[in-house]
Amino acid sequence: MMRNPTWLYLLLSSACAVPVSAQERPLLLAPLTPEATANPEKWPAPAWPLPRDAAAEARIAALIARMTIEEKIGQIVQADIASITPAEAKTYHIGSILNGGNSAPGNDEFAPPEKWLALADAFYAASVDTSGGGVGIPIIWGTDAVHGHSNIVGATLFPHNVGLGAARDPDLIERIARATALEIRATGMEWTFAPTVTVPQDYRWGRAYEGYSSDPALVSEYVGRMVRGLQGPATGKDLLKGPYVIASTKHYLADGGTVDGRDQGDAQISEEVLRDIHGAPYVPALEQGVATIMVSFSGWNGVKNTGNKSLLTDLLKDHMGFDGFLVSDWNAHGQVAGCTNASCPQTVNAGLDMVMAPDSWKAMWTSLVAQAKDGTVPMTRIDDAVARILRVKMRLGLFEAGKPSSRPYAGQWDLLGAPDHRAIAREAVRKSLVLLKDQGGVLPIKPGSHILVAGDAADDIGRQSGGWTLTWQGTDVTNANFPGATSIWKGLDDAVKAAGGSTELAPDGGYRKKPDAAIVVFGETPYAEFQGDLKTLQLRPELRAPFATMQKLKAAGIPVIAVMISGRPLFMNPELNVADAFVAAWLPGSEGGGIADVLIAGKDGKPRFDFTGKLPTAWPATARAGGPVLFPFGYGMGLADRKAWTALSEDPGVDASDSGNIWFAKGVPAASWSLRVLDGTSDSTRITTVPAKALSGRVTVTATNHIVQEGARQFAISGGQATVEVSGFSPIELTRESNGDLLLVATMRVDQRPTKPATLVFNRTGIPFAALSTAPVGEWRSYGVPLKCFASKGADMARVETPFRLMTEGAVRFSLAEVRLASVADVTIPCP
Repeated sequence: MMRNPTWLYLLLSSACAVPVSAQERPLLLAPLTPEATANPEKWPAPAWPLPRDAAAEARIAALIARMTIEEKIGQIVQADIASITPAEAKTYHIGSILNGGNSAPGNDEFAPPEKWLALADAFYAASVDTSGGGVGIPIIWGTDAVHGHSNIVGATLFPHNVGLGAARDPDLIERIARATALEIRATGMEWTFAPTVTVPQDYRWGRAYEGYSSDPALVSEYVGRMVRGLQGPATGKDLLKGPYVIASTKHYLADGGTVDGRDQGDAQISEEVLRDIHGAPYVPALEQGVATIMVSFSGWNGVKNTGNKSLLTDLLKDHMGFDGFLVSDWNAHGQVAGCTNASCPQTVNAGLDMVMAPDSWKAMWTSLVAQAKDGTVPMTRIDDAVARILRVKMRLGLFEAGKPSSRPYAGQWDLLGAPDHRAIAREAVRKSLVLLKDQGGVLPIKPGSHILVAGDAADDIGRQSGGWTLTWQGTDVTNANFPGATSIWKGLDDAVKAAGGSTELAPDGGYRKKPDAAIVVFGETPYAEFQGDLKTLQLRPELRAPFATMQKLKAAGIPVIAVMISGRPLFMNPELNVADAFVAAWLPGSEGGGIADVLIAGKDGKPRFDFTGKLPTAWPATARAGGPVLFPFGYGMGLADRKAWTALSEDPGVDASDSGNIWFAKGVPAASWSLRVLDGTSDSTRITTVPAKALSGRVTVTATNHIVQEGARQFAISGGQATVEVSGFSPIELTRESNGDLLLVATMRVDQRPTKPATLVFNRTGIPFAALSTAPVGEWRSYGVPLKCFASKGADMARVETPFRLMTEGAVRFSLAEVRLASVADVTIPCP
């Protein structure tokens, strides 16, 4: 592409300012193998819709000419709001911030929207403050608005992408994007890390629900429409004058193609598969002028994408013509060969323009400044990255837009959860529903019926919304956190009563009056990255109780309609056999009334809406990934369809279930884990039944209640050296999890405080457990320690054998209910 001559002169001048020895130094890059090297000539070359403007390029060149190296690096480094203050953003000239999944103003994930806008103003004011010198480049704020503005209390929550893929409606996608952009603008932000354009090939992956479909053609059909809805016309400028934000297609490239569906794993595939399956959605994204692209944690044939120059520069920028900027994922640079979270010149040299260093930003800034000065990262590369970022900021109209609260749509709180936005979301819910079985014409439910609504997911808005909802994993929320939203139960209750019927809600399936039909709402609980990965395609054991409810109701002669909440298709043959009707509802979001729109007939007995949803990927016949298919891609019945049902095999085809990083729950260890009491030398007792005694009677183990009867174990230690541990038969690997903000969480109750200090040990690495000595007696609390704390102290995260060990030498009595990984805890123990 042509560059303005002034700009070219400045690039050459900057390069000439670097010492000759630095110029001659070989470019520091992550090593590439032939299998991990793209051949651009094999790839399409879409037309980038935004030719460079000479006046804008001259302005960019003039700005860069005035910027110090420190200011330039500030534009390249992105920090998380939980780890930086506005004052620090000014000092370090930071050009971009983000709010990670658990970050919020004042560390309050339920902060009102006014607090978000005020914080946006504070960071903006700091970024343009030139009182101490500097150019004063306005800051931009990126957020994970992946199914609506999902970090904000009261925002509209649309179905996650897997459900939208079932809806088969590109026009709907663009309307969702427009509504989402408006709600983002209300809180003063300019940038969403969406849409996710992954093409998942293995649904054991915990982020598969963020993809529209396993079919690249369907994903590609949606991408351009989503980008256009967020950004406006492909050639648009001054986006902040209109109802727009900038988008970020992610995660480049083949995040949905890793071996075994492993998050942040490696896609061991040919370049043809990389291009035709995973690269296909980037063509319409580029044609629509997507402003930013987020590079994946994952790798291709052994090389991490964040350090792969052939993918970032040679292919995407030089051949495919991408002229926006590339941003990495959360500390992904630390996984590049030869890099750490604190230093990674390789990724910038490879073509990354903005390094997402959320909690490592200061160290990354410091190292990049030094590497720019000594020529490890050439000034031409620094200037190109800064130019790309400034170009996008100018496209936004950021320099003229003023503080966030002064811009159009800012502070218009009626945009959050606006009725017309909720109507779009409700439409999306009903269009996403896929009917897999309907025997005997049980649907739609007739007017005047008495309906039982059962299942543990019926009245839980957080659960029906899934991950990336107010919190990172979508957990630790209640219905009270969703003002204006409608649970599935509330939607059904309203619809049944409007048709002259009556309802009962009983999660366990109990009823006062025998119902004409029962709707059982069940399925997965919320998860995001790490926590959602599965070993087999089936519900985790603790989520299977509603099947017994279905059996009980069916045995009583009550027609059963199963409504499954999930982020993916799973082995459901037993449930499909017992239910009269089965609906895949995916993760519908805040507008649960959309399910009732299709399930419940109107007063006249006629369907209000038909089922139109089609499977966005194949439905498995067993729990084995890559196994036989029960329902093919595109399958979905309508109410008029009548198909004979042949009983399905209820053999999952796999040996073991998946504990999902829950190692101890309801008083018992997960499969392949054990609960032990030992003295640290030779005396060790495995606890399999209770009551039990260990260490020559110094430790007594009994059952106690937590949520359910005997849902925990109590340990009474009379004194002397004693250890309680949860350990495994074979080590597990938690390096990825330690890179994120995950915690080791133990749910405990102190029944008698320890007489001597206790130590909490993770895989042979311990920290003082002082919280045990100050805990309120008799109260259940979850205690969490960041995994990165143990990792920083030398714990081997690649071979974890003992995730929990509590050691004491004094008398103590405590109860233990659960040991797991989680993103939040009642008490977070700081790393000493």
